[in-house]
Amino acid sequence: MRLKSLSWRITAPMAALTLVVLTGCAPSVEVSAAEDSNNPACAPMMVALPDTLADAPKRTTTSQATAAWGDPSLLVLRCGVPVPGPTTDSCVSVNGVDWVIKEGDPAWTLTTYGRNPATEIVFDPKKIASSSVLPELANAAAKIPSTRECVGTQDVQLPASK
Repeated sequence: MRLKSLSWRITAPMAALTLVVLTGCAPSVEVSAAEDSNNPACAPMMVALPDTLADAPKRTTTSQATAAWGDPSLLVLRCGVPVPGPTTDSCVSVNGVDWVIKEGDPAWTLTTYGRNPATEIVFDPKKIASSSVLPELANAAAKIPSTRECVGTQDVQLPASK
């Protein structure tokens, strides 16, 4: 009976150590930091990011104020990118967070609008749908206060014609 107790006391810590070593060896996703990544306003958002995004697990990254999900990475996020000014690019509002959309091939880039610092996400919509990730990121992105919002042509008052 004493042998079983001693065996358990050795096996459990060894299993925990093995798990730590194996997870510590997983490669980090190399992401370059945004220009304003050290902005303190990024911190509340970064700690509020979900552990999974569209069933893809969050991974460690190599830079401050960055995140990535999936292996290989399906979506990369950077806080502290330049704040977009007025634009004619498409804008979508999801759960109170506005995102300016730049469609690329294959990757799309979405940047929060009206929040300083701005947050950028890059992903391939054929591999992960914006309709699933934007609602999951909205709570975290909303940690950076909104100062403006997107407007559409219906919101703009045109001068009266003479």
